[in-house]
Amino acid sequence: MKAFGIDRYKGAVREIDVAEPVAGPRDVVVRVHAASVNQLDLKLAEGEFKALLEHDLPLTLGHDLAGVVESIGPAVTRFAVGDEVFGRVADLRIGTFAECIAVDEADLAHKPTSTSMIEAASLPLVALTAWQALVERANVGVGSRVLVHGGSGGVGSIAVQLARHLGAHVTTTASGANADWVRSLGADDVIDHRTQDFEQVVSDQDVVIDGIGGENLEKSLRVLRPGGSAIGLAGPPDPAFARQLGLNPLLRIAVAGLSAKVRRHAKRSGVEYSFLWVRPDGRQLAEIAALVDAGLLRPVVGRVFPFSETPDALRALARGGTRGKIVVAVSD
Repeated sequence: MKAFGIDRYKGAVREIDVAEPVAGPRDVVVRVHAASVNQLDLKLAEGEFKALLEHDLPLTLGHDLAGVVESIGPAVTRFAVGDEVFGRVADLRIGTFAECIAVDEADLAHKPTSTSMIEAASLPLVALTAWQALVERANVGVGSRVLVHGGSGGVGSIAVQLARHLGAHVTTTASGANADWVRSLGADDVIDHRTQDFEQVVSDQDVVIDGIGGENLEKSLRVLRPGGSAIGLAGPPDPAFARQLGLNPLLRIAVAGLSAKVRRHAKRSGVEYSFLWVRPDGRQLAEIAALVDAGLLRPVVGRVFPFSETPDALRALARGGTRGKIVVAVSD
């Protein structure tokens, strides 16, 4: 079966041949129609998580998918052959840059009926990230003040929409060229990150969603109101992340040390910092699909590549500058 992945960390992404998937008791085998590319795929290919996630090589990349159910395991109850589904697969079962994949039914939801496969494939990882940050962790509601960094990107374009739907006042950073466009997604205020320092423009935010890290994260802590929360998507990882992955005690200590400085800074400022490592959740995806079908959330697809050009899609992601998501069309 045709797939795209790596033979070694820091090696080129190339076409590889893998075995056809076999459904376990609670698995759904999906014929992949489309798969989106994510920063996580780039980081895995570079070996950034090899000490934390024990993948066998060669490794098929890809976390998001939309497709059609081809077969199901004997214990599957939520899906039937022929169903159109979408999902973000589990960390140690990735491989959506392939013609087929076996996925735990808990990680899937029925595809929004109003979207194409391409549009549906753009959603899972970024929409779950926005949901788990804004709904599950920050409890954003009417009157909340939310700053989303990178409102024109994959996560940002969904987070802006979701925060607005939840009733928040939404500020985002973007280039001047994208300002009107992110306003059309629901941003109330737009800060041109090329000409303005957001720390000099905003204050008293309840929540900041930061996918940049470093100095940007340090500044984000300073624009929060007392008791506010900065949620980091780019790191540094925190002790809760180590527990989530089930790491051994030594690795937990090492991971906690990576965020010790920023957590101390947050505590001194009377705010909170947490790192979000998005997890699969089919139930949350079903709620997201309902919002999409109700016209309250729309997928944002910037570019589409054919399956044979999957490495080019990843290179385009690394270059940046694309509005929304880059998606690979695996099958017609």
